Amino acid sequence: MVESGSAPIRLRVLDAVTDSALKEFELDKLLEVLLERTRELLAVDTATVLLADRGGAQLVARATTGLEEEVFQGTRVAVGKGFAGRVAQLREPVQIEHVDPSTVVNPLLWEHGLRALLGVPMIAEGELTGVLHVGSTTSRRFTDEEVDALQLVADRLAVAVYVDRTRSERAAATLLQESLLPASLPAPEGWDLAARYVAGAESGVGGDWYDVFELPGDRIGVVIGDVVGNGLRAAVVMGRLRSALRAYALEYLDPAQVLSKLDRKASHFEHNTMATVAYAIIDTATHRMTLAVAGHLPPVIAVPGEQTRFASTHVGPPVGFDLGTSGRRSTGVDVPPGTLVVLYTDGLVERRGQDLDSGMEHLRQAVSAVEPEAACIKVMAAMVGDQPATDDIALVAIRRRG
Repeated sequence: MVESGSAPIRLRVLDAVTDSALKEFELDKLLEVLLERTRELLAVDTATVLLADRGGAQLVARATTGLEEEVFQGTRVAVGKGFAGRVAQLREPVQIEHVDPSTVVNPLLWEHGLRALLGVPMIAEGELTGVLHVGSTTSRRFTDEEVDALQLVADRLAVAVYVDRTRSERAAATLLQESLLPASLPAPEGWDLAARYVAGAESGVGGDWYDVFELPGDRIGVVIGDVVGNGLRAAVVMGRLRSALRAYALEYLDPAQVLSKLDRKASHFEHNTMATVAYAIIDTATHRMTLAVAGHLPPVIAVPGEQTRFASTHVGPPVGFDLGTSGRRSTGVDVPPGTLVVLYTDGLVERRGQDLDSGMEHLRQAVSAVEPEAACIKVMAAMVGDQPATDDIALVAIRRRG
């Protein structure tokens, strides 16, 4: 055991990682300070942190002292391969006393003359965030107390990385979501539109989206969708699907064809992704709506003088299944003067402790043939009220003037 004073190394490391001054540091500064302290306390020549990438398949060098080339060169190690990859795969400490191509995959380790390595996993909330390893240019066997001490440092860094990543992902997802929602809605002659988007209080920003865009030939495209999941990944997939749907909308007149193409794209490029989507084309000249639905809840239609109802339409499977050209069907819906059409995501009607049918009926009763902005106000007051939504909510209201 290496000592540099009378206190046991575990206590000195514990003092180092619980230093209150560390709370003020951003992640990069925290990594720098703790790696330097670790290098000194363990009397090693190098100390390095590699972080797991978003997919969890690779480790990427993020911070180091003594092996600066690792970070400068963007060193990557596959989980399960080499020294650090083995630590990540096993999720337990690993040490080696022979450093060469047979034990490590990164040539920088033996080129620096390292002869002994100790690595420990960085785990927070059950998630592997990375690997912390130290190296010595002299032959040595790390003691159990030194292993425990390094694990203390790794645990402290793992929490910092997890918090930083969670905060960064939420901020990035929020920015992405805001950038992809329409800045303004079209204003076709004879039609009014309004919309709402509210991020879920529990899930954070996710994959819900709405889109309204003008198409050639006096047509309006209206989309409401929900990518399964939440956070940055769901928001990124949502952005890809939104862009793809817009491109297909310019090429195909039938909403069912558009969703079929979206199926193929999602199943090929967005593996293990599922999304519900409702896509409608409104012909402002013929006053007719053509609608295709992929696993999504049906729009609400309020015609003046009639009972509000849900659109009677074929509901196919969610997007993500390549059903071929015959897997989707469109439904035509007449839109008489004064009619209001409301599209929404399930966060509006699903509540803990309440079945979906009750939520749907509550929404139906809240919708009437009023102008869209008033409709959004009324619906959100009735369905959300003074309680935060647990899931994202997207809502679009379109009305043909009477």
